[in-house]
Amino acid sequence: RRPEEFRKVTRAHVLAWRKAIATQAPATVRRKLAAVSSLFDYLCDRNAVPGNPVSSIQRPKEGSNQGKTPAISDKQARRLLEAPGDGTVGSLRDRAILEVFLYQGPRRAEVAGLRVGDLEDRRGIPHFTFRGKGGRIRYLPAHPIAVAAVGEYLKAAGHGKEQGGALFRPLRNRTSTAGTEAALSADSLWRIVMGYAEEVGIDVAGFGPHSLRATSATNALEHGADIAAVSEWLGHASITTTTLYDKRVVKAENSPTFRVSY
Repeated sequence: RRPEEFRKVTRAHVLAWRKAIATQAPATVRRKLAAVSSLFDYLCDRNAVPGNPVSSIQRPKEGSNQGKTPAISDKQARRLLEAPGDGTVGSLRDRAILEVFLYQGPRRAEVAGLRVGDLEDRRGIPHFTFRGKGGRIRYLPAHPIAVAAVGEYLKAAGHGKEQGGALFRPLRNRTSTAGTEAALSADSLWRIVMGYAEEVGIDVAGFGPHSLRATSATNALEHGADIAAVSEWLGHASITTTTLYDKRVVKAENSPTFRVSY
């Protein structure tokens, strides 16, 4: 609250704060400690504080984190995409949701926020409009498979001309308390993804809808996409975050184990 309070910050305060943020990704903890350390270096240079309480604080090691979100294999992804297969409106919707997750790499809240008009042509190419963190908007070329799945769903559901309406809607209670067409919530998307994952036997520790985002990023990188382009595609503010989604190095089949031959 007051500038002179900077002088009261001790190593014990920083240690307590580091413990409080220890559940965050190691890269995030390193970045936050570095930011505070830089602030105190600045204050030290101007004789505003007697020392830097962060200078002796141990930080998580580089490379100690590959991201807590697991990716799934291509075979598992195919099984998941094939799971909603009975041709009903619900299954067509769920198939479209899974296609958007796995072919476009969005966050769960971004999928929940999609409107019908968010799939539109830009210079003759279909694009999705995703509204991400901090109000950032991404216009991503839409994968043909995702476009086809969304088209089939809209044809069956019958709201393809409602440009401002929610794209993915519940099958029941379709009207919100405000009198508008209700959108599937982020929690509903979680239940849909987890339900099909259980159905097809995906038993991966830590698996969730965000795993589909990690899977799509890893798949794009495996097929030659530039990591800087993938970072922009995912809407990451820092390419460091994108590296946490790159699971190529942890795939068992890439291990030197399987290069040994006698």
